[in-house]
Amino acid sequence: MEMINNYIEHTLLKPDADILSIEKIVKEAILYKFFGVCVNPSYVKLAKNIIDSADVKVVTVVNFPLASNTIETTLFQTEEVLNLGADEVDTVLNISELKNKNYKKVVSDIKRTKEICDKRNLKVILETDLLTKEEIVIASKCAIEAGANFVKTSTGFVKNGVGAKVEDVKLMYKTVSCEGLGVKASGGIKNYKQAIDLINAGASRLGTSSGVDIMLGEVKND
Repeated sequence: MEMINNYIEHTLLKPDADILSIEKIVKEAILYKFFGVCVNPSYVKLAKNIIDSADVKVVTVVNFPLASNTIETTLFQTEEVLNLGADEVDTVLNISELKNKNYKKVVSDIKRTKEICDKRNLKVILETDLLTKEEIVIASKCAIEAGANFVKTSTGFVKNGVGAKVEDVKLMYKTVSCEGLGVKASGGIKNYKQAIDLINAGASRLGTSSGVDIMLGEVKND
């Protein structure tokens, strides 16, 4: 297994995040050599400027967190964040249309977003706390059909939601890995043991605001 820092997208998506908080997580990401930082669109340019030539990716979110945008809004937002310097984009799957069984629309929205991303990774947030196991599989297959690069568990914004669960990550991995997609576990990942359990379940990325605590836990467990 790779060093755990290579899995971590150090994340701050809170609506009250200020400039100092963003600067702090970006500097931590550089210090610990995390894979990337995940910030809201308004902070993409700031994060990119701080990272400069460091080997840390800037990840951001679109159609987030409610998946309530029109597709035209999502496409515009995607193009804008890429122009600002985002290296990867996480978008929320159209949960309402999935529940409506309008899978054609679900696939179309992801596919059109991926076309904007081109060679840059697009991750599709399924919001697993709101889905049945059957819906998780269907949503994952929609992401495959649309040409996405990853499926992701959660936004972290569902009230009373658990977030990343080992059983869901295993199910997502089983569904998408044969087609070459990765799995990003996010939501509620607070410590080293959780992180390892999710990686062993099939996660190749971890979205977490507790990256530093996880790294300290790795040192403690060596």
